[in-house]
Amino acid sequence: MKQIVKLFLVVIITAAAASSITWLVANQQNSPAVSASDDQKFNKLMSTYEKISKQYYEKVDDQKLVDGAIKGMVEALGDPYSTYMDQEEASGFQQNISSSFEGIGAQVEEKNGQILIVAPLKGSPAEEAGLKPHDQILKVDDKSVEGMNVNEAVTHIRGEKGTNVKLVLNRAGVGQVEVTIKRDTIPIETVYSKLTDNKIGEIQITSFSESTSSELTKAIDELKQKGAKGFVLDLRNNPGGLMDQAISMSNIFVDKGKTIMQVESKDGQKEVIKAEEDKSVSEPVVVLVNEGTASAAEIMAAALHQSSDIPIVGQKTFGKGTIQQPEQYSDGSSVKITIAKWLTPDGSWIHEKGIQPDVKSELPDYASLPYLDPEKEYKQGDSGNDIKVVQQMLNALGYKVTANSLFDEKTEEAVKAFQSDNGLTEDGVIKSDTTSGIMAKLQEKLAKNDSQMKEALDVLKKEM
Repeated sequence: MKQIVKLFLVVIITAAAASSITWLVANQQNSPAVSASDDQKFNKLMSTYEKISKQYYEKVDDQKLVDGAIKGMVEALGDPYSTYMDQEEASGFQQNISSSFEGIGAQVEEKNGQILIVAPLKGSPAEEAGLKPHDQILKVDDKSVEGMNVNEAVTHIRGEKGTNVKLVLNRAGVGQVEVTIKRDTIPIETVYSKLTDNKIGEIQITSFSESTSSELTKAIDELKQKGAKGFVLDLRNNPGGLMDQAISMSNIFVDKGKTIMQVESKDGQKEVIKAEEDKSVSEPVVVLVNEGTASAAEIMAAALHQSSDIPIVGQKTFGKGTIQQPEQYSDGSSVKITIAKWLTPDGSWIHEKGIQPDVKSELPDYASLPYLDPEKEYKQGDSGNDIKVVQQMLNALGYKVTANSLFDEKTEEAVKAFQSDNGLTEDGVIKSDTTSGIMAKLQEKLAKNDSQMKEALDVLKKEM
């Protein structure tokens, strides 16, 4: 490979902390050394440190001063993907590439000073609670996240299995949503596959971890053995992962010598990463994306589209086009700095723009309805936005009511009808099992009426 590719060993791309592509330096022998004693600016920094240490009226923690100085320098870059992590935050960051971790299973990032959901992981408590891409986190357990960087926010959100965390979110078009989520062990299982009756292999890739490439290869082989005639690669709500996995997985669908991605350094120099082996999939393929498709997932989508003419279906992707390099200090803390841009095969930079699909497709409106807390109770006479959400859910399930934000007599009748149909106590009150039942039925309906997947299958059939 060329110079930049040789200089860096791809290690992590994780949106759990910052939806970032991360490269680890493998050889730093040629890195320029910086001498603080030779630089007046660093003398100024040391002078301030000494002044605080000697003259501040209370005893100070030297480590906190050093951490604060580093954090301040990194924050001065104005780049949400460059960050300093103390020991606790760095430990959480490292967990993102392990086989499992304890938390809610939501990938988050910082953008324009806001802490946003990139995507919930498949089967996670965050997905079950209805978290959506671009939900803005306002509070964690009644503590405002304003002023926090993404790693600080993640530290508050994560916790031991079985404990609860309360999030206050702002959702576009809905307003504030309050969600209580029980933390759990989040396994990093990344590839799910099935064969349709029409011999089409549906493959969902939820992130790019250490084993994803081998998982994908195994899934494709098994589907082929069952007679698969084409594949839909579902990258929806995939926040990224290991970059080397994204490259090797793209090579499965991109012929040897064709471009997978480009890397542009700060001096404008571009290095091209090309497929090193002949592709192993010759069957027709379609890629399915949405606004939660980010970073390494965007690398793969763009590579398959531009270098193998594979169509993309769904919604515009997230738009993350920079590369970060982490470095760990001896005390366990670390710093992660943006060092380059990544470009699509044709040289486009999709940062904050995303990738536009060839065929646009949206999910039904009820797919974006917010989560309802089963511990809350809603009954006749109540009013407010939560009641309107209840009414919209009932309508989506076929129990027709007017979504007027008032829990009126007709709404109560619809609730009793739902309870009767599902073997629940017919009291007309929405709480506990009734709330959970309504949301479970909505998820079942969405799974059966996945309009985006249906569109992708229709496009694939035209390619076959």
